[in-house]
Amino acid sequence: MRPLTAGWIADAVGGALHADADVTVSSAWNDTRVLKPGALYLAVVGEIFDGHLFVDDATEAGAVLTLASRPVDVPHILVDDVPAAAGRLAKAYLALLRSESELTVIGITGSNGKTTTKDLLLQVLPNVHGPIKSYNDALGVPLTILGAEASTRFLVLEMGASAPGDLAYLTDIAPLDLAVVLTVGTAHLGGYGSPEALAKEKASILDGLRPGGVAMLNADDARVAAMAPHHEDVDEAIAQQPSYGVILFGVSEGAANRAHGLTNERGRASFAIGALPRRTLTLVGEHHVTNVLAAFSVAVQCGLDPAIAWETLAAAKPLSSHRMALTQRADGVWILDDAYNASPESMRAALRALKDVAQDGRAIAVIGEMREMGELSRPAHEEIGLDAVRLRLDLLLVVGEGARPAYVSAVREGSWGDEAAYAATIDEAREMLDRILRPGDTVLLKSSRDSGLLKLADALLEENA
Repeated sequence: MRPLTAGWIADAVGGALHADADVTVSSAWNDTRVLKPGALYLAVVGEIFDGHLFVDDATEAGAVLTLASRPVDVPHILVDDVPAAAGRLAKAYLALLRSESELTVIGITGSNGKTTTKDLLLQVLPNVHGPIKSYNDALGVPLTILGAEASTRFLVLEMGASAPGDLAYLTDIAPLDLAVVLTVGTAHLGGYGSPEALAKEKASILDGLRPGGVAMLNADDARVAAMAPHHEDVDEAIAQQPSYGVILFGVSEGAANRAHGLTNERGRASFAIGALPRRTLTLVGEHHVTNVLAAFSVAVQCGLDPAIAWETLAAAKPLSSHRMALTQRADGVWILDDAYNASPESMRAALRALKDVAQDGRAIAVIGEMREMGELSRPAHEEIGLDAVRLRLDLLLVVGEGARPAYVSAVREGSWGDEAAYAATIDEAREMLDRILRPGDTVLLKSSRDSGLLKLADALLEENA
C-alpha cells in the first residue's frame, strides 16, 4: 500500500477520527495473525468472529490504526459498517493510484476458473498485484486493492457473485479497463434461481468497464458469447453500450485468440494459438484451455509479446492450493487435489482429468458436496454419480450426506461393491482410503471447500510425503 494518513482515510470512508490525523499506515488487513507493523486493522464483525475482540492482538502485531464500528481503546476511525467503509476506502485509494501513475485494472468473473486465470496473470504480467487465495467478494476485493503499491502496473481482481447486484457493487469500487467473463455455469445458482439470471449478473461486469475498456469473452460458452454487442442473442440492454471493445477467445470459429489442434497428453492439453507453435500445458485438466486463452488475451491486450506470453502461460503452474495439483507420494500414490471448490461443470472436468491422468493405475474419485446449488442440488449430484459410472472409474467414494445422491445414483446405474462407496465423515473416508490405496493409484479429491475435503487432501498429502 502507498502510505496513507489517518486523516486521509477518515475523509475517504466518512468516519469519525479518534486518532492523530498524521498517523501513517502502510498496509491494511483484517487478520491479526498476518498484520504487519504500520498496518490499518479492519475490525470486521463476521458470522463467527467479532474483530473488535482482537484489537489488542492487532496492536501488539503492529497495527497503528483500527477501522471499527464501535469505540475501541486504541487509535481508530469509527464507521457504521467496516466492510462497506473498506469498499469506500478502496475506491478512493484506487482513484489516487490512477491519478499518480498508469494503472490497468483487470476484473475476472465466471462460474469456474477465476482463481486459475488470476494465477496465470500473476505469472505472465510484470509489476502485477492480485488477490491471495480466492478473495473475490465485498471485502476481498477492497483488501486486494489496498494491497497494491504505487509501483503496481497491473491490478488483477477476482470478482465473485452470489446474489444480484454483487458485480455492480464491486465494479463501482473498481471500474475496469479489462473485463474477463469465463463461464456461466451453475456455481452459486441458488442465489439466482436460473442460469439466465446468473448470466445477466455476469454480464453486468461489462457495465463496470471504463470508456475505451475491453471485454474478453469466452466464445465457447453460448451465454458468455451472447454478451457481445451485435451478437444475434445479445440482450438489448447490453447492445446499447458502445463504449467498449470485445475480444473473443476459445476453440470456436470466430474467436480472435483461438486454440486449434487440441489434443490431450495424459491430462494436459496440447494446442497451438493462432500462428504460434503448439505447446503442452503444465496445468492438469483440459478445461484449463479456457483459462489459458483468457490470460493470453489479457496479456496481449496489455502489450506483451504474444510468443513470450504463450511460452510463459504454457509453463505456468498452479499458485493457489487445492486446485488441480498433482502430487506423487513417496509410496507411489498420486493425489490430484482439487478440493477448494466445486460446481457440476468443474466436477465433470475434474473427473475427466482423473481418467486421463490415471493410465497406469486405478482412478479413484473422492467427492464431497457441491454447495450453493439450491433446488438443483439433488439432481446435480445424481448426474455426477452417473458421470462417474460412464467414465468407468475404478472407485467413486462419496463423502457426506449432502453428496450422498451421487452415490445412490451410481449404484442405481450399476456401480456397486468395489466401484462405489459412501462415507458419512471425513474420518471414515480416510480410514477407507488407508486400507485400499496402493502404488500407482490416482486419487482425485473434489468438493466445495466447506465440505471438508480440504482437510482430507492435506492429510493424504502429509502421509508418505
